[in-house]
Amino acid sequence: MPRSPQEFRVPANGMELTVYEWPGEQPTVLLCHATGFHARIWDQVIAGLPGRHCIAFDARGHGRSSKPEPPYSWRDLGADIAALADSLSLKSSIGVGHSLGGHSVTIGAALRPSAFSALVLLDPAILSRDAYHGQLWEEAAFVRKRRNQWASPDEMFERFHNRRPFDTWNAQVLRDYCDYALRPDGAGFVLACPPDVEVSIFQNNQAVDSNIWAEISTVEIPVHVVRAGFQDPSHLMTGSLTTPGLAASFRRGKDTLLPEHSHFIPMEAPELSAKFIADAVGLL
Repeated sequence: MPRSPQEFRVPANGMELTVYEWPGEQPTVLLCHATGFHARIWDQVIAGLPGRHCIAFDARGHGRSSKPEPPYSWRDLGADIAALADSLSLKSSIGVGHSLGGHSVTIGAALRPSAFSALVLLDPAILSRDAYHGQLWEEAAFVRKRRNQWASPDEMFERFHNRRPFDTWNAQVLRDYCDYALRPDGAGFVLACPPDVEVSIFQNNQAVDSNIWAEISTVEIPVHVVRAGFQDPSHLMTGSLTTPGLAASFRRGKDTLLPEHSHFIPMEAPELSAKFIADAVGLL
């Protein structure tokens, strides 16, 4: 039977973050999700880590965590991970991040070095140094068109399972996404990550404040950067968001390119993602 996590809330930078904890052996694995998702998107990856102590959380603005009004700074999301590490007394954990989560956990590792012993970054949204020019990413406007009203998680699953980019996902991951992506609202449901929050995060991905190359130079622990190699020209978000030379910029970086996978690596390949994490544990 799948392990069931304990759910609780912890303070972080004047907010509360919802945390899910799966008991098990050390070192702890801390999993950080992408923009618009939630902690339970990691359930199938965690299923591939039997007996391991795992923690996943809803980032600010997402899932069941506090939702301050926009704008949303990427640096603040990273600072939340440092605060979470303090609240949970993390020591020598494995930090895992996808997309925005990879950017955030890198900040967290720079701010709280003793909390992390290795990082696994799954197509992290870390751009080249010169990409942080301070202009809003206007293409983020596509998020405003995202459907917000739903009758049920089942309706969401049926609508998404044969559509890009969800048709390449592991079916159970998509089921987990739909089950926790919504919150009750009247007779139906709305997105647990409100569209205005998601828009604000995407718009600020090239903000000057989002440039973390100074922090990257201070990270001493092993860092495995896993990059997506596949892109569907018909879908904006399937291509890699990781600058190709990122791994070489870490002092102990390792680079892996997955030609057959899109930006949604942990959704398409949860077992492979779990293997990368287990490999990081084995290095310690």
